[in-house]
Amino acid sequence: MTRHGLQRIFGLETEYGLTSLARAQRQLHPDEVARYLFQPVVAWGRSSNVFLPNGSRLYLDVGSHPEYATAECDQLIDLLNQDRAGENILNQMASDANVSMGQDGLEGEVYLFKNNTDSSGNSYGCHENYLIRRRADYAEHAESVLPFLITRQILVGAGKVLNTTGGAIYAFSQRADHMWDGVSSSTTRSRPIINTRDEPHADAELYRRLHVIVGDSNMSETTTLLKVASMDLVLGLLETGRLRRDLGLQNAVRTIREVSHDGSGRIPIELASGVTTHAIALQSDYLQAAQSFVQAGDIAATEHHMYALDLWQRALDAVESQDASSIDREIDWAIKKKLIDQYCERHSVEFGSAEVAQLDLRYHDINPTRGLFRILESGGHAVRITRPTDVSQAQDIPPQTTRARLRGEFISAARAAGRDVAVDWIHLKVNDSVPRTVLCKDPFLSIDERVDDLIASL
Repeated sequence: MTRHGLQRIFGLETEYGLTSLARAQRQLHPDEVARYLFQPVVAWGRSSNVFLPNGSRLYLDVGSHPEYATAECDQLIDLLNQDRAGENILNQMASDANVSMGQDGLEGEVYLFKNNTDSSGNSYGCHENYLIRRRADYAEHAESVLPFLITRQILVGAGKVLNTTGGAIYAFSQRADHMWDGVSSSTTRSRPIINTRDEPHADAELYRRLHVIVGDSNMSETTTLLKVASMDLVLGLLETGRLRRDLGLQNAVRTIREVSHDGSGRIPIELASGVTTHAIALQSDYLQAAQSFVQAGDIAATEHHMYALDLWQRALDAVESQDASSIDREIDWAIKKKLIDQYCERHSVEFGSAEVAQLDLRYHDINPTRGLFRILESGGHAVRITRPTDVSQAQDIPPQTTRARLRGEFISAARAAGRDVAVDWIHLKVNDSVPRTVLCKDPFLSIDERVDDLIASL
């Protein structure tokens, strides 16, 4: 029996901001920069939309945003390694693009930002994917986790300096102001908190994919851990009938903005029942339920779940006390705010100044020698969970306990043999005169004789 009836598959899709800084010549359009960035990918994959030997997907999304989707993971540490591996892969692509641009007489640097907004007011996301059992009341199922997702930004938001008519404020979330619906099948037109498009990437008779598109992109591994582990626990409560269903919101879109802009965590939230509460109280309810769930032994909680529960409590205490010193090495919004506050005090600049806006952006630069978060982390001012050797391995080797292992080994074998193949999340296809395809519908299956035979045929 797997934990609470379903071993979870996790996945993250991260869209990166892309720009370049030219030296003594014209500024390149993002489309041009993207072409240089994906030049080596297109050379071997004949496309800017490919699956990699580590089981992940790399492609160029609308608006010239590079996107990296992790392979399927059933362990939280694997997800952290995969997510960090994506940063390393893209950072290397940026370095290679700098060289190619220089060879063409275009001296400059490519910048990649793991954030959610650009200077023009556009937003791009970090989507979370959770495998859940198919059920007839899916829409109601999805609606019931909205209060959790809307209020968790006080814990796992990336933080943002926001210029308003009343002056500059520090918001918990970058993504909150760009959400326009609670639950919808659209991803761009209405941009909902939960996307309900029925695309499970698995056996559709058994599973659905809960596709959460409201989250911020996180630089901090511990923030990412809390974001995913807490959602896993809440889904466990939901699947076992232990999640409170009386916490529906009067207005989800208004609430998510108000919560983001309120640093106290106590702005009144109207529930559909007529009761008024606030973000700290709601999150405390979810935390207590999750703690009881774990203590009762109803979930095989890992050390990473236990770490997340502890961080969840400390983050709530920090917001309630308005003292973030206990989390300013672990939670993105607190790490960044400390950095900005210290800068403003040291240099006597205003919170809404151009210098602070630049600092806010540089926090999310994934370049390890230039990005402010990476510099803080390397100096011991931010907690790291993954090990560099494991992340390096995750750049080439897929998680070994999920379907990603089959995909990654097939891709590696095909590239070594120089064979023409086609791959997506569930299909492995050899493009011979008589094409051969293996359908992999079980995301938990990491060993499959059919795939072994297909690889042997290469």
